[in-house]
Amino acid sequence: MPSPADSAAATADVSIRVADEADLVPLARRLVDLLPRPAFVALHGDLGAGKTTLVKALAAAAGLDPNEVVSPTFGLVLEHVAKAATLLHADLYRLTGPDDLHEVGWEEALARATWAFVEWPERIAQALPVDRLDLTIAIDSPTSRTLRFIGHGTAHAAAVRQLRD
Repeated sequence: MPSPADSAAATADVSIRVADEADLVPLARRLVDLLPRPAFVALHGDLGAGKTTLVKALAAAAGLDPNEVVSPTFGLVLEHVAKAATLLHADLYRLTGPDDLHEVGWEEALARATWAFVEWPERIAQALPVDRLDLTIAIDSPTSRTLRFIGHGTAHAAAVRQLRD
């Protein structure tokens, strides 16, 4: 198991601009191919930036019906199971801190997940895994976004480096 020092040393960073939602399709396919198993993806971005839209594209790329993927604002933690992967989609906006995680069955859900996509991860900042992908979505225009990927830890950093190449 890598130490926090090893994980901190293994980082990679890349930004990718998408012109519109259709541009997410090839990016999502590539990301699904590159993400480690398991992976933890902390999704950052303003309300309406497209965090759930991105998770829908990733779900479709993983073989799930994207229409089944909805914002977990009220359910907080939703699991989507495909043949090859279990996708955990969480919206932690309503949590007050990491102590609230046990109320939503976090540990059990996370243990089942192939990939965990977490919206509003800053609510549980102290409980975020050291090895993770921080993905920030910035709104450039009504349709375009810039996605910044920062991989922390060996496997997540390697995925970002491959995404960059």
